Amino acid sequence: MKFGTKVIHAGIEPDPTTGAIMTPIYQTSTYAQEAPGKNKGYEYARTKNPTRSVLEKNLAALENGVDGICFSSGLAAMDAILRLLKPGDEIIASNDLYGGSYRLMKTVFEPYGIKSNLIDLSQPENIKQHLHKKTKLVWLETPTNPMLNIIDIKAICSIVKKYGDIMICVDNTFASPYLQNPLDLGADMVCHSATKYLGGHSDVVMGAVVVKTKDLSKKLHYLQNAVGAIPGPQDCFLVLRGIKTLHVRVERACKNAKKIAKFLKAHPKVGKVYYPGFKDHPNHAVAKEQMNDFGGMISFDIQGGSTEDAMKIMNATHLFTLAESLGGVESLIGHPASMTHASIPKKERLKVGLTDSLIRLSVGIEDVKDLIDDLEVALRNV
Repeated sequence: MKFGTKVIHAGIEPDPTTGAIMTPIYQTSTYAQEAPGKNKGYEYARTKNPTRSVLEKNLAALENGVDGICFSSGLAAMDAILRLLKPGDEIIASNDLYGGSYRLMKTVFEPYGIKSNLIDLSQPENIKQHLHKKTKLVWLETPTNPMLNIIDIKAICSIVKKYGDIMICVDNTFASPYLQNPLDLGADMVCHSATKYLGGHSDVVMGAVVVKTKDLSKKLHYLQNAVGAIPGPQDCFLVLRGIKTLHVRVERACKNAKKIAKFLKAHPKVGKVYYPGFKDHPNHAVAKEQMNDFGGMISFDIQGGSTEDAMKIMNATHLFTLAESLGGVESLIGHPASMTHASIPKKERLKVGLTDSLIRLSVGIEDVKDLIDDLEVALRNV
């Protein structure tokens, strides 16, 4: 089944009771049982909900996994994965991380004895010197947030699997399953902030994990139920609906981003533009190999690196709305240093090039000429 068919049909059947084409919202907290322990597959909605079950099957199909497990947010999904570890275990992660991921690893789990080693993974060989018997999880983002660095998933997985039983999880939020399938490249788990491209309409907060094995499925479903960070049926319905147009939305966002990146690169007031679709991007060849397109995200600096100028630009756009998040149908503009990555110390941010003047764009599906005109007018302010 091709991807454009999967988003609409995989794991989704007409409702067995009514024949409804759209998966119903099962807005119930509990289910009638014939006898104690004898039920129709559902007993309590924290444990299992029919709307959520359909979404989890659909997500598993999109990422070519054996199962999907949904959570109340992307960070709740990541939290469940980190709970697979125990005190004394160590994580290796790329040093260019989403601020929330950094905060969860460093300030929540490190006090419990789970250490995170953040390193440059743009060259796969760099990971070898950091792998040892305490390493139990490798956490990758690619493309990274917000520097749009590309990590070679297949090469990293090939190296790590030689060092024993180490789990590999890829945060696939920036790419979406339409552009990239990490399980096919050797990863054990894929994590998503379903709030972003999967939902696609900036109206729901949710996270999801798709796994390669039944063992991981069992462990994460246990944590899903035991910890209780579950999404409601209304949220599951909204993400199911959003997924039906995922391929169309992402394809349009990619086309728009490509033109906007070229416009920014040629603009005299713009400094460096971070976009993996450029041939001079350090890992452009890797991106071309492991992705179907280069995504709808762009970051750029202002010529001269003035934070004040960056603020002027962000306050002057009209179609690019100043807001956190990404992946919706509408275009957004943001300031990572003070918004999505504010939890990362400035010293650490600067190591990866995340300056106070860096601007991040989430390119939507509006007419690209209008978006370029909006940026052109805003850049006149500096």
